[in-house]
Amino acid sequence: MMKKIFYMMISLVWMSTSCNKVLDIEDLNSYDPDLVWHDANLANAYMANIYPMFGNWSTTAEQKSEQIMGIHFYPDRITISNGEYKSWDYNRIRLINQAIVDVNEGTLDQDLKDNITGQALFMRAYAYFQMVMYHGGVPYVTVPQDRFEDDLYVPRNTTKECFDFIIRDLDDAIAKLPAQLAKSSPEYGKIDGKFALAFKAKVLLYMASPQFNPSNPWNNQYWATAYEVNKMAYEDLLASGYALTAEYADIALAEKGPEVVFAVINSYPNKVAVWDHGVRPGSESRGAANACPTWEYIKEFPMKDGKLYNDPTSAYYKTEDEFLQGYWEDRDPRFDKSIVWNGKLYEVSGKTGKRQYTSLGIAHELDDFGVNPIAGVNSTNLNRYSGFFIEKNSLLRLTQEQVQQYDVDFVLMRFAEVMLNYAETANEIDRLDEALAIVKQIRERAGIEPGADGNYGIIATSKAAMREAILAERNIEFCFEGHRFWDLRRLRMLDRLDGTTKHGVEAIAINADGTEMAMGTARARANDYELEAQDFRYSLLQVPLSGVKVNAVPDSYYFFPIQESVIDRNPNIEQNNNWGGAFNPTLE
Repeated sequence: MMKKIFYMMISLVWMSTSCNKVLDIEDLNSYDPDLVWHDANLANAYMANIYPMFGNWSTTAEQKSEQIMGIHFYPDRITISNGEYKSWDYNRIRLINQAIVDVNEGTLDQDLKDNITGQALFMRAYAYFQMVMYHGGVPYVTVPQDRFEDDLYVPRNTTKECFDFIIRDLDDAIAKLPAQLAKSSPEYGKIDGKFALAFKAKVLLYMASPQFNPSNPWNNQYWATAYEVNKMAYEDLLASGYALTAEYADIALAEKGPEVVFAVINSYPNKVAVWDHGVRPGSESRGAANACPTWEYIKEFPMKDGKLYNDPTSAYYKTEDEFLQGYWEDRDPRFDKSIVWNGKLYEVSGKTGKRQYTSLGIAHELDDFGVNPIAGVNSTNLNRYSGFFIEKNSLLRLTQEQVQQYDVDFVLMRFAEVMLNYAETANEIDRLDEALAIVKQIRERAGIEPGADGNYGIIATSKAAMREAILAERNIEFCFEGHRFWDLRRLRMLDRLDGTTKHGVEAIAINADGTEMAMGTARARANDYELEAQDFRYSLLQVPLSGVKVNAVPDSYYFFPIQESVIDRNPNIEQNNNWGGAFNPTLE
């Protein structure tokens, strides 16, 4: 209720000011600082209008990686002339800079001035970090510009200068922001000092990473500073009450939990997000699902002992054939809480005892996947489905009619990310024990068996091995949250995506002796939810069935190009050297 009241107040203030054309900030000729920065409500509304920069739930955030279906990177997806993967956010920068200058010339209380200035400084750092992450150094403009000449023929700052400016802005923001906003505070949902510190630590992790230091990726000068600040962020947040949520499935669904560092507030009917109606099977949604896990990703989840299925030292070792016919057995508990597979108990829409089927001829036409000729029908899902769906963060209680009412707060940063960022920096300065201790905590919360050595299946006695263990843990812990592609890019490991394909799993019902079950019998049993996962035979199908089937992720994607039209408008902007220009986007 407090969340709804807060969001409604902000929305009403913003709508009322817009109607009076007082705060038409898309047109700065109509913007009147004498009105906005003398009125606390209008000032807060101005800032609220910038908060959408932090995004919201996205069902396709992981399509760029191996986690979900779709060949996102077809050949030449990114070019100099098109708009793909371009981040040149100077409209928002102008609004932020306007706030920083004008709020301090108004008559608001000093505490509110400081708070708004702190928020704006953080927003500026956040926006510039996104641009630097995409392109390397950009013009770091800190004063309001003329809206019709945004770039003012300013050249690009070096990447090092941009990182220094970002850190300076974050330090200044931390000094002005409230140290920590209580989860019960009416201000919850705004930026506070804890989020700013955690984000500063993430920025420094990027600064040290191979993306920006290709010739000295693991022993450069930036790792030590990154470690110091990431450790500080971890210890500071831990001492302030942040912790891993006890139940992995509750991280987002139990809102305002101890793991949430920063969340974007959603509240039906004022603000909803795209999640459930993008990940649910079509028969329980408002159309076909647009995000389905791949077989390649199914294999990445460890077994209950924390080891991969094909690790001979695992107590749950399986051959490839054995694994395909029993992939759901003895898995990391996060698998069951994240994935829906054929025959799984899936009590969506309040349907007690419901099992989800994907088998062609048995499943609903919006759920099926396969080519079984005996089914008597053709699947229309062979270019988008995989035989798996996503359960993570789904509000199963929503009925099909309610599926577009999803209003779970979007968790942009959580404590587990702070922890694994810290673990990564610790490992790179040879503090393997610290890194191991962090990953063990993550796995303990997940419910993985500790094993005789108490290491939860982690075998890493070198920096390189621990690096891989942390990367693998991030891949599972943050599944479908949009981290994977950016992690691989930051670590200069895009070759792990380049040239790859994706597969789904077809399920065909069988009798106890292994023969194929008569379709009529199979349908009848499925209608009563009697068929379980082990009552099917499984085989692989490459997806998509038609069109581009192979990922094309070249090394040039470590830094995306500046759009040609930007350079045409401002000849002082140089193109990146990996796209035919002279600008070096790295720190070297």
